[in-house]
Amino acid sequence: MTSGTVRIEVFKNRLRLAWSWRGKRFWLYIGLPETFANRKAAEIKARQIELDIASENFDPSLVKYKPQQQQSLAVTELWEKFSDYKKRQIAKTTLTKYKGFSGQLTDFFKNKIAIGITEATAEKFRDWLAKKLEPVTVRERIVMLNACWEWAIKRKLLTENPWADIKIVVPPKQRPQPFTAIEISQIVGLFRSDPNFSHYADYVEFKFGTGLRTGETAALLWRHCSVDCAGIWIGESISGGDRKSTKTNKARTVPLTPRLQQILLWRRWDANSSEPIFTSPEGKLIDPKNFCKRYWKPALAELGIEYRRPYTTRHTLISHGLEAGMNPVAIASLTGHDVRTLYENYAGLVNLPQLPDILPAFSSDFQVDQQDIDR
Repeated sequence: MTSGTVRIEVFKNRLRLAWSWRGKRFWLYIGLPETFANRKAAEIKARQIELDIASENFDPSLVKYKPQQQQSLAVTELWEKFSDYKKRQIAKTTLTKYKGFSGQLTDFFKNKIAIGITEATAEKFRDWLAKKLEPVTVRERIVMLNACWEWAIKRKLLTENPWADIKIVVPPKQRPQPFTAIEISQIVGLFRSDPNFSHYADYVEFKFGTGLRTGETAALLWRHCSVDCAGIWIGESISGGDRKSTKTNKARTVPLTPRLQQILLWRRWDANSSEPIFTSPEGKLIDPKNFCKRYWKPALAELGIEYRRPYTTRHTLISHGLEAGMNPVAIASLTGHDVRTLYENYAGLVNLPQLPDILPAFSSDFQVDQQDIDR
């Protein structure tokens, strides 16, 4: 090797530079896999070293030439670091999303360096994801990447965030119709009367009667009840088997109706304060997917009621409360919403407002046949 000439080598599947200076051999480990782009970056570094040797400005400590962390961190490595940071804060179900997303990042970005991701590249990745996932899921993934880059910038791993202005249009979806009063009576009645469903009768009635989120209902312990069971504290939720704070990270106390109070008093007579109020038939935490598949869906099918997921019990309580004239602020306080969210997502779901009839009256020649309506 000619003194002062820097050579690019591949060592253990990573690029490194090798040269000699004043009779001593030097190696600089780039830490990047061999790709066209990475080799070009290595060539630039090699020319810098050769120029410093020729101008007698060479730094034998190599500090001047070592890649900064932000220059060598691959997209997948950055995501792994971010996921490790987040796993102390998120539920298992959410962590599963992070791990699953890692595979998609590897498929698209391969060994691409995070600092090299531009907004144009980010848009290409968004479009690539859009061919595989629903728009709402694509938006969720882009939000996650935006948070990852913001985290990296705070830790001086990166300097720019190409995801900040990436937009995803999510088409509106038709909102589920709340259950009518007749449907509520039919569902609760079936769970009360049929031995195949009766274990969950109190659970179903409590969900309809309180509008609690599924995880909040599963997390209820007997110590959360007041002494007379007239009120219950909501401050925890179950997700993926893990107990955590509520969705909004705020606690609230819900006063119960006499009917719900009686349900709890009846169940409480032999209960330990640390036991869950509602459990599976085996005495374990309720698995929402299992409950829906084995009990909820069959019950609605037997009754001939259009399927809506169990979470619609929450929509149902809020919508009926609004229609009955309850103060929206009071409903929001009971259900753990802010008022704006409550109006945007729930108002008017029971009986929609009617259009004003401004068309002129026509002759009786125009008749609407009932068969046409049925069709």
